[in-house]
Amino acid sequence: MFDELLFPTDGSDAATAAFEHVLDIAAEHGSTVHVLNVADTNRDSVTRLRGDVVDVLESEGEGIVREAADRAGERGVEAVTDVVQGSPYRAIVDYADARDVDLVVMSTHGRGGLGRLLLGSTTERVVRQSDVPVLTIRPNGDAVEYPYRNVLVPTDGSDGARAALGVGVDVANATGASLHVLSVVDTASLGVDVRTDIQSASLREGAEATVEEATTSAAEAGVESISGTVGEGTSVHRAIGSYVEDHDVDIIVLGTHGRTGLDRYVLGSVAEKLVRTSSVPVLTVREPADEE
Repeated sequence: MFDELLFPTDGSDAATAAFEHVLDIAAEHGSTVHVLNVADTNRDSVTRLRGDVVDVLESEGEGIVREAADRAGERGVEAVTDVVQGSPYRAIVDYADARDVDLVVMSTHGRGGLGRLLLGSTTERVVRQSDVPVLTIRPNGDAVEYPYRNVLVPTDGSDGARAALGVGVDVANATGASLHVLSVVDTASLGVDVRTDIQSASLREGAEATVEEATTSAAEAGVESISGTVGEGTSVHRAIGSYVEDHDVDIIVLGTHGRTGLDRYVLGSVAEKLVRTSSVPVLTVREPADEE
């Protein structure tokens, strides 16, 4: 899954820091890195002036991708560079689809002035719409070495979570990492009536079955070190964050869609919060459109 990596960059310090992680992955697996800069032609100033302004943006972009390619060369990594015009998130998604990219890697923050890769705009939209898995890295998160040692897959048993488990298994097998499967019982959804204990027991039973199914599937796929855990909490993303800290997790892999009834792993709630706050990289996997 690491043959073709796409790294969109605006040349910011945050993007440069994330690029080092990209190069770690590529150097380990002999991957090709596609370095992409998008001249954002959606901004009002560019729309009004076009011509010279776009030329300046493209020239700036050429310098950014050239510098990244030089850095890749120093690490012995093959790099392909491109500068395109358009809407950043759409250009990134289209590029990934057109080049059969295996993984998109992005920083969650970019240039504050240009706002090209700020979470809530480009990065968030790519996570929402990309059919290719997206690895997001917070610039102020923990330094994570590659290959990974511990991979965490939170699951609610939904189709989206199963898709994420498949990617998590691939990551664990590719890096020799231990795979952790976690299902969190959302106690905030239970209410405070006399049925709470029964509801809690039922949810926990379902979570245990989900974890057992996931760990069995991972074992059949060849993962050698697997652990399964059922947790509880009034905040699912905080429970996941606590697990990350307690078990030295290096990367979280999760789906961007989950069970709509409990809304545990739907993008906009848990997945979005983890991308925004996680101290370790988050690999989001979008369920294929024909299965949603």
